[in-house]
Formats: sequence, C-alpha cells, structure tokens
Amino acid sequence: MGDVDDGRATRQGRPGRPGRPGRPGYDRESLLRVAVTVFNERGYDGTSMDELSKRLGISKSAIYHHVTGKDELLQLAVDRALDGLFAAADEAAAVDGRAIDRLEHLVRASVAVLVERLPFVTLLLRVRGNTAVEKRALARRREFDRMVSGLVAEAGAEGDIRPDIDPAIVARLLFGLVNSLSEWYRPRGGSGGAEIADAVCAMAFDGLRRPPPRTAPAGRPVPATGA
Repeated sequence: MGDVDDGRATRQGRPGRPGRPGRPGYDRESLLRVAVTVFNERGYDGTSMDELSKRLGISKSAIYHHVTGKDELLQLAVDRALDGLFAAADEAAAVDGRAIDRLEHLVRASVAVLVERLPFVTLLLRVRGNTAVEKRALARRREFDRMVSGLVAEAGAEGDIRPDIDPAIVARLLFGLVNSLSEWYRPRGGSGGAEIADAVCAMAFDGLRRPPPRTAPAGRPVPATGA
C-alpha cells in the first residue's frame, strides 16, 4: 500500500461511476485515504463533511458520489484494520506446533498489519464507541482480544509461559506493546516491519517463556531460590 505523504490523494482525471463519465474527483480508495488522514488529525467527531470537502478540494456532492457519508468512511477504515488483524489470526491458527509458537506468529503478523495499514490501525485504536460503527469496531476488537487470551491460556497449559500472570493481562500487555507502534512508527526510513517484529518478540517472549530448569554441574536440578 502506498503512503500518502502530504495527506492529499492522487486526483483521477475521470473516475466516475458508469453513466457519469468525465466527472472529476477522487476514486473511492484515494478518498478513503485522505479521509483517514483527516480523521486522525482532527478526530472523527471533530471532522465535518465540509472539512473533508475543503481538504479534498471537491464538493460534498462529489464525496457522496462514492460514499453515503462519514459513517461509511469510518466503517471502511476500521474494517481495513480489523480485517488485517483477523487474517493474521487465521494465519497463526494454521501454524503447526505449540501454542506459544502460534502466539509469536500472531504477534509478528500483527506488527506487519500495523506497519502496512498504519493510518487505519491508528484510527481503529482511537475509536471510543460513540457511534454504531464504533461500537461494532470495539466488539470486533474484543473478539480479537479473546482469541489472543485463548492462545496465551493454551500456551500456559502446555507449560511454555509463566503461570503466574493472568492470560487476559498478558494479552493486553502484548498487544499494548504492538499497538504502541502507532504512536511513534513512521514508514519513512528507519527500521522496517520485520526488524520491529523481531524486537517486539525478543522483548515480549524472552520475558514470557518459562526458563528451562537450571542444573548443577553434576546434572542435579538446582533448587529454586526466592519466594
């Protein structure tokens, strides 16, 4: 997906729908990208159709040529983020091996989604449930969180992660770490998605995995220390 560096999409000479040839304006995808940029800058509630019209340099009627209004733009945007996350979950579920490996795969794939769809994920993380569209988005986010918690619980049952932390807390901490990328990651130069995923997984899973038992020189287990 190409980046929109200055917040303005590429104008299309004759995008219109069938039966409306020669209508100047934006195609639906480029309109969506500009709308998401404005939503992230001003907040969804703080963005009017007039503001979108000014930013795009087209009339409101030209916007309505492609979408029914702000709600549809928001729905398209949050679905772009959520569909990516659920595709990552499906991909992880198909991985052979233990739950801890599927969990790590999901974290890596989720980082890739965030990097690829950064403006859309950023907007998703800012919805607060003020509209029907936002409520649906939050419900899907909770469903995703439950899937992550289930993987964490499964990995704990298999003895691969620390048993002293609640799976729901682990899931929130893991994806709090992933989601924090939206606050500072910028695609222009610097670390790429794979490098960031490596760093996230090193920090998260080295702390989550239960360490193997230490052994004394003679091969006898070393007694646990501390409380």
